[in-house]
Amino acid sequence: MWASGFFTRRSVLADSLYVYQFQTNEHVRSFVDKSSWPEALGKGVFPIARAGYSVILAAGFATLIFALLGFVIPSLAGLIVTLFVCFFFRDPDRIVPDLPDAIVSPADGRVIKAGPEENSDFFDGPCLKISIFMSVFNVHVNRVPHEGTVKKISYHPGAFFSANLDKASKRNEHNAVFLETSEGKSIGVVQIAGLIARRIICYAQKGDTLSCGQRFGLICFGSRVDVYLPADTRLHVVIGDRVKAGTSLLGSLP
Repeated sequence: MWASGFFTRRSVLADSLYVYQFQTNEHVRSFVDKSSWPEALGKGVFPIARAGYSVILAAGFATLIFALLGFVIPSLAGLIVTLFVCFFFRDPDRIVPDLPDAIVSPADGRVIKAGPEENSDFFDGPCLKISIFMSVFNVHVNRVPHEGTVKKISYHPGAFFSANLDKASKRNEHNAVFLETSEGKSIGVVQIAGLIARRIICYAQKGDTLSCGQRFGLICFGSRVDVYLPADTRLHVVIGDRVKAGTSLLGSLP
């Protein structure tokens, strides 16, 4: 039931810089109307990314074999591993801000870089770079930061340094997705493998038209995602902020 009168709260859809004030029921409803589901809702109470099915089945099968053979400790260890893998590959639905200029986070995690970049292999000219580090406890499904058409996808095999290091951007295994918005602006999204991560998955293909907040890939077991934006983008995050894929606002296009 909608509450009447003055109501103030920090939006879970935005960063801490955004405070929404509602004075009537209509204002509350208009805020909800400005959010949307980018895809069909997942089925089940605990949605799991399809990339995790084979890993979960393998871990569960090994656990079952250990149990049938009467190996107690291996069975318990296998059960813990199976439960953790299910937890890791969780794929919750997200409500996406329905704002035409919004740049949403492509990943869950902690912002480790947010600022100008003069030269980059993933953007022509000066830009803004936002790096998000994902620990093994974060959701690892990646989402599109802004609507656009995939102009190019570039995969680069490389090393596996810790994803929170600066050199990881260029030297680690990575997959870059280059988008062009309907307004003709360029956005680069780079999936970077980390120290533990050994598998980058990208569902997007060249020519695809993607919506803001849509799932486009996944990185297995600890990693990082870099976002490259036009230099005049207004940032809404700072280093240290915790963000959620498809939900948290990283910035606004001019």
